[in-house]
Order: sequence, then C-alpha cells, then structure tokens
Amino acid sequence: MSNSAVSGLPPGAVANSLTVRSAAPGDMAQIQAIYAHHVRASLATFEVEPPAIGEMTRRHADVVGRGLPYLVAELDGRLLGYGYAAPYRSRPAYRYTIENSIYVAEDSRGHGVGRAVLAAVIARCEALGYRQMVAVIGDSANMASIGLHKALGFQQVGLLPAVGFKFGRWVDSVLMQRALGAGAGDLPLSDPQR
Repeated sequence: MSNSAVSGLPPGAVANSLTVRSAAPGDMAQIQAIYAHHVRASLATFEVEPPAIGEMTRRHADVVGRGLPYLVAELDGRLLGYGYAAPYRSRPAYRYTIENSIYVAEDSRGHGVGRAVLAAVIARCEALGYRQMVAVIGDSANMASIGLHKALGFQQVGLLPAVGFKFGRWVDSVLMQRALGAGAGDLPLSDPQR
C-alpha cells in the first residue's frame, strides 16, 4: 500500500485493518526508518542522530531478551508503527514498573496506529505481571502522544521543564502513568517474567 493510500483512508479504516504482531529481525529496516524520521524531525525522542540498523537490532534483542513486548503494526506488508516496553529503571525496587515507547510513521498518524500498538503493549505487560506503566513524552506540546496516553488511561503525574535541548531550544518532558492489572491495590504474587 502506498503512502498516499494510507493517508487517504478514513481513520477507522486503517485501525480496523491493522495486524499488530511481535517485531522480527527482518522488520528492523522499516522500524529504523520510522524512528529516524522522529529523531530528525520531531521532539518525540531526545536522540539527535538516528541510530543505525545494527543499533536498532541490538535494542530490539535487549527488549525481547527480557521477555518484554516489542510490537509492530502492519498493513499490507508495510509497517505503520511500532512500540515496546522496557524497564523503567534498573534498580530492583522498580521491577514492577515498565516504560512504553510508541512511534508511528508520519503519513499514518491520526489513523489509530499508535492506539492499536499501545493497547497491545499494555495488555501484554499486564499479562506478564507488571503493575505500573510510565510514559516519558518529549515536548509538553506533543498533544498527539499526550492525548493517546490519556485515552488509554494514563494520567499526567509530572512535568520536567527544559530538561532537553534539541532543534535550538529547550524542551520539556511530560511524565504520565497508568496502573496495570491491580496496580498498587494488592501485593504482587511473584516477580514479572523477564
């Protein structure tokens, strides 16, 4: 499917036709292209140079090696977005908290791709026994990402003013959080799978 065909479809048509599946090593070129666009043209990430495919492959292997979800949204063989969960912090007390990252191809924004991927990442993390999910959103003006997270149950819990510097200006980070499963409602029975 061509870029213009995706852009020309009504929003529900794309979301209803997507396949959300686990990313495979063969997906890395398309994943790298989506991410490279965000590195070069947006504040969704604070990286300033796009990582090479080898680095993206290493990052994918690290996430999958921990037993965490790394998912892609596909339509007619083309990846329209991807997302994954990674440990929020490395210290043991954070072991029930996970951080999500979601990226959508520029021509596929507003078609439900991010929502489909994030919903699947949330579901998989809940099934693994995680209790909290955090989103660290670059740029307090990133209303698309903030709105997506709100729609899926996240609440803004913090704002870090001017913690990044990109494109010649200071950039905020928005912190959002969502309970998974029972959240803090009871004690965990066991450590999440890794």
